[in-house]
Amino acid sequence: MYLVNSDPVRRTPGQYARAAVQRLRMRTLVALGVLAVATAILGRQFGLHSALFVGSELALLVSMFVISRAVLPLVERRDRGAQGEEHVGELLEGLPQGSWRVIHDATFGRGNVDHIVLGCGGLFTVETKSHPGPVRVARIHGGMIGQAQAQSRAVEEVTGLRVEPMIVFSRAWVDRPMARRKGVCVVPARMLTGYLKKRPTTLTREQVETAYARVAEALTEQAARERASRERWRPLRQ
Repeated sequence: MYLVNSDPVRRTPGQYARAAVQRLRMRTLVALGVLAVATAILGRQFGLHSALFVGSELALLVSMFVISRAVLPLVERRDRGAQGEEHVGELLEGLPQGSWRVIHDATFGRGNVDHIVLGCGGLFTVETKSHPGPVRVARIHGGMIGQAQAQSRAVEEVTGLRVEPMIVFSRAWVDRPMARRKGVCVVPARMLTGYLKKRPTTLTREQVETAYARVAEALTEQAARERASRERWRPLRQ
């Protein structure tokens, strides 16, 4: 079973995506198991030629078809996305620890930020994409650009500092690496850490630590709100 780190500041890369993949796989297996058991019981109780058994067999076959055509491709896409976040997270963890701070899988209540990077070279949000490519910067969908912009604004509201939004493609070829679309820098994963290390110094160490503390506080408060919300709804679900 995939273990989830409950500390919002020490979550692992791709933690939310990986947990979602595991839940979807488990629900698919459970649904198939229930249908298979129900089919066996009906066949045993009413005979293999009964209408109930034949109907349950058809339902099982239809479910398997739907799973093969819709659910499995969805699982594959989400798994690929989780792998991309994990790969980029590993790259970011390789940055010099004395110079950089990295927070993975962050949420402020309005979506999920794959990675927040803080260092003397600036503050960055990283939205990871696992498309196989090739990727042409001029043709990146506007929704993807808007998502990256919204993530940087969320961190700016918390820190009071300028944040550079980035879209990082974990495995795609990008036609214009480091090019910008509406202020969003588009980077292939292989060039990410080199780009960050070459950034000129714009923040003091004290500013970086203060920004990190503010982000950590905001994430902790959001996690507490989510826990309180789950506790309020729990009696209604029981």
